[in-house]
Amino acid sequence: MKKRIISAIVMLIIVIPVVWVGGDLFRLGVGIVSILALKEMLDLKKSHHEIPMFVSLVSVVALLLLVLAEYDGYSILFGVTYRGIAILLLSLLGLSVFYDEKKYTATDALFLIGSILLLGTAFNAMILARMADLYLFIYLILIFIFTDTFAMLMGMAFGRHKLIPKVSPKKTVEGSVLGSIIGTVVAVIFYHFFVHSINLTVILVTLFLSVIGQIGDLIFSKIKRENDIKDFSNLIPGHGGILDRLDSTIAIMLGFLLVYSLL
Repeated sequence: MKKRIISAIVMLIIVIPVVWVGGDLFRLGVGIVSILALKEMLDLKKSHHEIPMFVSLVSVVALLLLVLAEYDGYSILFGVTYRGIAILLLSLLGLSVFYDEKKYTATDALFLIGSILLLGTAFNAMILARMADLYLFIYLILIFIFTDTFAMLMGMAFGRHKLIPKVSPKKTVEGSVLGSIIGTVVAVIFYHFFVHSINLTVILVTLFLSVIGQIGDLIFSKIKRENDIKDFSNLIPGHGGILDRLDSTIAIMLGFLLVYSLL
């Protein structure tokens, strides 16, 4: 527990100034975090072969083209571009032709493409949310923090019924429901005072994002179970890896792309 608390304090000391300053510093920070998240996906041993170094480098470039994309004429939605996706598809699939099947296959390429699209879109949405408004970004993060924290605490205190035990045996229905309620209430109050006046739509959107965040947690728990690992890495002492900390946030950012016009 002591190691976990110290790691959390160190993360806050680093993250808070970066988020507050925003701009290029924030983009740089998100770019670095996205690369570390991709590395954790590459390190999964049961989902694909060990990826050759050159393919890994191409993957990083393709990821950053999505993460750091901004509005332009080639955008699909917000900042994710057709150009970045075209490079991603052609390069990673094309390279599979030149490698032996024991080293890099088309199946490996499809795994990489899925991973990069997931991470690239989510981290790009994170940058766009911060560019739109600091307090809107904080609102989204509060949904994750309070839902995740109180789902665990309420589950420990009142949990009686398992949510999806085959995926995450410790999560309970009671914890999930109470976590979403508390996360929604806190985030909506913050939204009202710092972003804009609230209405029923904002409340429902916040609840939707809270639920989406919990689904994201379960998705990444399933990935870990399928690969027989407890954490994606030990990068953050007491917390695991980047994906262990940002699993819910990744899903919330994807959900944000769906409801941005409603906020």
